[in-house]
Amino acid sequence: MTHSRTRTYWLEHAWLGTHVEPGVAVEVADGRIAAVRTEVPAPPPGAEPLRGLTLPGLANAHSHAFHRALRGTVQVGSGTFWTWREVMYSVADKLTPESYHALARAVYAEMALAGITAVGEFHYLHHAPGGTPYSDPNAMGEALIAAAAEAGIRITLLDTVYLASGILDEHRGEAPDTHQLRFCDGSAEAWAERCSVLKERDHARIGAAVHSVRAVPAGQLATVVRWAEERGAPLHVHLSEQTAENDACQAAHGRTPTRLLADHGVLGPRTTGVHNTHLTDEDIALIGGTRTGTCMCPTTERDLADGIGPAAALQQAGSTLCLGSDSHAVIDLLEEARAMELDERLRTRSRGHWTAAALLRAATADGHAALGWQRAGAIEAGALADLTTIALDSVRTAGPLPRLGAETAVFAASAADVRHTVVAGRQVVRDGVHALVPDVPRELARAVEALRG
Repeated sequence: MTHSRTRTYWLEHAWLGTHVEPGVAVEVADGRIAAVRTEVPAPPPGAEPLRGLTLPGLANAHSHAFHRALRGTVQVGSGTFWTWREVMYSVADKLTPESYHALARAVYAEMALAGITAVGEFHYLHHAPGGTPYSDPNAMGEALIAAAAEAGIRITLLDTVYLASGILDEHRGEAPDTHQLRFCDGSAEAWAERCSVLKERDHARIGAAVHSVRAVPAGQLATVVRWAEERGAPLHVHLSEQTAENDACQAAHGRTPTRLLADHGVLGPRTTGVHNTHLTDEDIALIGGTRTGTCMCPTTERDLADGIGPAAALQQAGSTLCLGSDSHAVIDLLEEARAMELDERLRTRSRGHWTAAALLRAATADGHAALGWQRAGAIEAGALADLTTIALDSVRTAGPLPRLGAETAVFAASAADVRHTVVAGRQVVRDGVHALVPDVPRELARAVEALRG
């Protein structure tokens, strides 16, 4: 990612973490915020005005880019997560490095239009159909890294271990099925050897992921933990998304998935559990006590009928919350933020579990931290110069006082209200138009149609 030249942005209104401040000048140099000046009533000479409410760039902490091709298709008929998975496999079977690059570039451009400046790509589609490695074993991951660069956003490639289709015992899993052979490296050691070749770039970090306890035998987990520890890399894991996973783990190991991960050293401050839906009280205490993070993906969790995770209890126990759009039923981090609060209201029949500021922190600073981006997700000197501006004059946002901008953004605005997106000081989206990808809807349609055909 090429850093912008030195420049100044004037923010009509800025959310500074605790409050909305009118008239803020942000000076940018070498891709970071060099200075923040308040009480600037008008744009200084040469400054680029960002009218509306400017937030730190949004962090989408959990993405499967190719799932975007399922939008609409999986809404026909009924079923469960497991029937949805069969449709997902049918799309995965058709992807090549070239077609994945085209799709991911369009998906990441859609994210930029939604104010997302960093994405955590939970990447397990590694090999050709049948499990044969490409001539470059990381061709699919490199396609994603390139796609993010071309769409103008940051990426943390969470290269994912996926070895089995189900749990047998401590050291063995059920053999991967025909679809899953594309995901499988054969062993955690082979996975580590392959992904150790991946290189970080200005716009890209490399992390690790355990797909789930059903896809990685317990005896292989230590290799993944060691790889992440040696690099100080983030480690993510799908955790207790489905009750069937919990039942299988209890039958094979006599423990919950959370306890199994804890016993094998997976939990900890650099680890994020994704979904964390069907947990016992002991599970919640383990996650919080080890300072393991939680990534909630409410739009996907409700789309797949997964259930409502105990986000409030997890946070109270010590787990930091972040947000992801996961299967991309919609790509809208503001919707994810309010959905977490609204889901909790439905479950408890009470209101006000998180303030708008707390929900924005989950969508910004805490999401960036979960993805390994340091000094990010804040409008302050030294932070990454990543900004998202929300219109305050749309049909959804007009009316409330600007000082209630955070509440308006979280509880009324949508991705359609994103007016500007700045990454590393460069304006990637200006007045709702992507500066690098000229026609995002057409690119999305073309990429999706190629896979459906």
